[in-house]
Amino acid sequence: MRAALLIAVLVAAVGCGASQGSPGSASGSTAGTELTISFWPEGRGTGTPTKWALRCDPAGGSLPRAAAACTRLYGLAKPFAPMRKDLVCTEQYGGPQQAVISGSFKGSRVWSLVAMRNGCEISRAKRLSFLVPGFSSAARS
Repeated sequence: MRAALLIAVLVAAVGCGASQGSPGSASGSTAGTELTISFWPEGRGTGTPTKWALRCDPAGGSLPRAAAACTRLYGLAKPFAPMRKDLVCTEQYGGPQQAVISGSFKGSRVWSLVAMRNGCEISRAKRLSFLVPGFSSAARS
């Protein structure tokens, strides 16, 4: 009887410890980040996109400076949240460049179109330019 009770207590203790948000767990802040970045310099539908991959924890993939990108990405609040429908954006055109960032971020599925069609989108493209090397030169101008 004591042995069964001891086993039950040990199983419960191990189970509680596993849910504390270790780095590899689904509740941890770095869980499940794997992104594919597709970039079209002349806009979607115009040729084959350049693609990069980013994986965090551990950092890797084909995106240059993956570890720095992961650190910067985790420092942003809601980097892939859709833009609000009621935003008033300046009527300016930053160019035809477009990117799609898709995959998972902290365990949640994401799909985000990043473009340069108006002031709001240009601002977002600048904010995420570290993920899209093709935007880097356009975002600086």
